[in-house]
Amino acid sequence: MSDQNPRLTCGACCAHFRVSFYWGECRSAGGLVPGGLVLPVGPHRAAMCGTESKPVRCIGLLGEVGGAVRCTLYEQRSSTCREFEAAWSNGLANPHCDKARAAYGLPPLTPPLQPDLAPERVA
Repeated sequence: MSDQNPRLTCGACCAHFRVSFYWGECRSAGGLVPGGLVLPVGPHRAAMCGTESKPVRCIGLLGEVGGAVRCTLYEQRSSTCREFEAAWSNGLANPHCDKARAAYGLPPLTPPLQPDLAPERVA
């Protein structure tokens, strides 16, 4: 993964997956997510507007997928978004990240280069 945060140059997850979460995360129920930006998708679930049907694009996504992007709701985003990790950002692969990126023709993120851990040999 590059030194630049991939979430600032990707956005594929925000334009590929339905962002659904427990309705209690909505502001009207004491949570953070602005209620006017969600739709009910079940008796106890809500989804971000724009992610409830294809083509998907979260209402909070600003910019073009694969270019400069940002979440306009970053501080009020749901647990679904808070818990989604870009591949390798926590040292682990994320096949869901890879799938979303592939849907937009973006290559998978790669793990950071590790320094050679083998001791140098003295000749």
